Amino acid sequence: MVILYEVHNGLYVNMTNKCPCRCTFCLRQTRDEMEGSGSLWLEREPSVDEIKAEFDKFDMSKYEEVVFCGFGEPTERLDDLLETAKYVKEKFGSRIRINTNGLSDLIYGKDTAPLLEGRIDTVSISLNTPNKQRYYELTRNRFGIDAFDAMLKFAENAKKYVDKVVMTTVATTLTAEEEKECAEICEKLGVTYRIRPWED
Repeated sequence: MVILYEVHNGLYVNMTNKCPCRCTFCLRQTRDEMEGSGSLWLEREPSVDEIKAEFDKFDMSKYEEVVFCGFGEPTERLDDLLETAKYVKEKFGSRIRINTNGLSDLIYGKDTAPLLEGRIDTVSISLNTPNKQRYYELTRNRFGIDAFDAMLKFAENAKKYVDKVVMTTVATTLTAEEEKECAEICEKLGVTYRIRPWED
């Protein structure tokens, strides 16, 4: 079972395959792994102790950051994620990022951003589109059309508790006008906008 895998200068944590979305563009629909990671489909969810034990197998000085991002939404296991992040930060002093769809408030029915304080350095949220209806069509999330607003609210709240909040779209998937609208949304929220490269 692949729990930790390398991407560029980061060590990525694959701790769940659960996700409240069924995104039309999701990479796991067309591949089983990322850059030679080995299959990221888990036989079962690893325990926190198993995840901690995996970290001890790596030379952590090699990595610029630890990123919670695998074949699932990492905040589906938010408590376990935070416990693991605390361990990694205390033992290795690593910077920690979460790549998320930003829907954890809907998953848990509460404001989850305050829980990130002191554990997470960067939150990267998939904005995908500036349009609420289009967002629902793309993500096919189980919460419905209002998930877009919940995601924006989470982003705005998260900036109070973490050093950096980034919202992303994928290059070539939006028009220049849509990218401008996304930039305006991020400016209004006070977060960073990033257009990330397309991966097929």
